Amino acid sequence: MADKKVALVTGGAQGIGEATVRRLSADGFAVAIADLNLEGAQALADDLNANGGTAIAIKLDVSDQAAVDAAVDEAAEKLGDFNVIVNNAGLAPTTPVGTVTPEQFDLVTRVNTAGTMWGVQAATRKFRELGHGGKIINATSQAGVVGNPNLMLYCSTKFAIRGITQVAARELAPEGITVNAYAPGIVKTPMMMDIAHQVAVNAGKDDEWGMSTFSKDIALGRLSEPEDVAAGISFLAGPDSDYITGHTLEVDGGMQFH
Repeated sequence: MADKKVALVTGGAQGIGEATVRRLSADGFAVAIADLNLEGAQALADDLNANGGTAIAIKLDVSDQAAVDAAVDEAAEKLGDFNVIVNNAGLAPTTPVGTVTPEQFDLVTRVNTAGTMWGVQAATRKFRELGHGGKIINATSQAGVVGNPNLMLYCSTKFAIRGITQVAARELAPEGITVNAYAPGIVKTPMMMDIAHQVAVNAGKDDEWGMSTFSKDIALGRLSEPEDVAAGISFLAGPDSDYITGHTLEVDGGMQFH
């Protein structure tokens, strides 16, 4: 199986993660699906394996550094190589200014920021062990490019991930390792629906109103499908992006222009 490129996707069992796993599998990658929800990850792996793909499921809490290291080792061992990591797992509680608790701060920062950092470190170690370059792809957000009301905690972690991406890109370029990020906009995922619901509840409005507060600024006039984001990740994981590093690819339908 070593002739197949190998990718690991964290938070791979649902939403953007699932769409990414399916896209990378279609692109010819053997995929390790790492998720806290092992049942969901295994069901997805079974589906891919039954349809000509190669996939394994790994239970993973990305906030646990040793567990991230072990997941990368398992992916490389079982799938025969290691070429791409997509640090996709994340949490997005609704947190207007003044509402963030120390407990929330610790949890979300551990998962989003530390989880990404542990993924960067584990992938770098593995690329070095295997004696070749690779691609590290991190999940930031449109909310990691510009501040979004009601998302104090989420935004702060997603801005941090752009910093992690840029530092790693500078350091690792001489080793043939590229490090990029993707910034989804308003995507039809369970996480986004929950954010819209919470914003609506806080304002005494309905879910549709909650979603419209986020979607009104999309130039292309529609919410993102998870597959739209997966297509951008596919580009960052493939050879056509070999000369791109330290970049944040905004896949948001034209919410932010840079």
